Amino acid sequence: MSLDGLVEQLCNMREKKVVAVAEATNVETLRAVKDGVNRDLASFKLFGNIEKITNAADEIELNLQSEKITLHHSTSVENAVDKAVQSVSEERSDILMKGNVATKIVLKSVLKKGTGLRNGRILSHVAMFELKERDRLLFLTDAGMNIAPNLEEKVQITQNAVDVVNRLGIKQPKVAPLAAVEIVNPAMQASVDAAVLSQMQKRGQITGCIVDGPLAFDNAISLDSKEEKGIQSEVAGNADILVCPYIEVGNTLYKSFTYFAGAKVAGIISGAKAPIVLTSRADSAESKIYSLAFALLTS
Repeated sequence: MSLDGLVEQLCNMREKKVVAVAEATNVETLRAVKDGVNRDLASFKLFGNIEKITNAADEIELNLQSEKITLHHSTSVENAVDKAVQSVSEERSDILMKGNVATKIVLKSVLKKGTGLRNGRILSHVAMFELKERDRLLFLTDAGMNIAPNLEEKVQITQNAVDVVNRLGIKQPKVAPLAAVEIVNPAMQASVDAAVLSQMQKRGQITGCIVDGPLAFDNAISLDSKEEKGIQSEVAGNADILVCPYIEVGNTLYKSFTYFAGAKVAGIISGAKAPIVLTSRADSAESKIYSLAFALLTS
């Protein structure tokens, strides 16, 4: 399975889903929309000031008369976001995509009681990587939302990631809660939490996967490291999902994979009623399409 393969899979689907784009008034966002339309990935509802959307679309020669695009005028940025979120909440759209708006404004609307996209879980970031030296995709959580999750939050973060991976057709993914060591050290909370997560999975409190930890990063992904250290584990050396103890670990691994390993990457926010694509100006056009495909295939 590859990221390009996921995009191709989406292209071949007969029933196209709908993306609600919140504040679709900038060129960077509309480039992703144009690419999505050209590849026939989905239909798009563009929320925002129509004059601004039109000006940005003209700049990149995006045809707003396409049958795959509908415009929805909004009187303010907040109004555009609320309308886009409402479209997803009322199941008129399948996923939410952030446009030219601050993430905090999007999340404020998403978390509104009644009209937002709450489903009882915390929101968490799930990243998907295609690495040159690896024969399958690798998933990482949480690199962008939760700063220092406690055990209860780690349970939800883990389950969010597992549910996403299951929707991609990957059954019983192997989950490695990371720590600095592969043994339980009471002085290292990350190792204690990892051991509890492992036991909770065995008791059916985390489902759809196999969890084993604590595991250090090397013995989570390297069979050589596993064998050298004599670790007896179904997950060690074969992890599909890495669960990070803190956001610094997730953020550093994310950037190391992309900058040092040259990984292809996609990312979504999970834990809401529908996936959320929070693209940034720093994301490549390729990464935006991969993230869009990731969201659409898991919605």
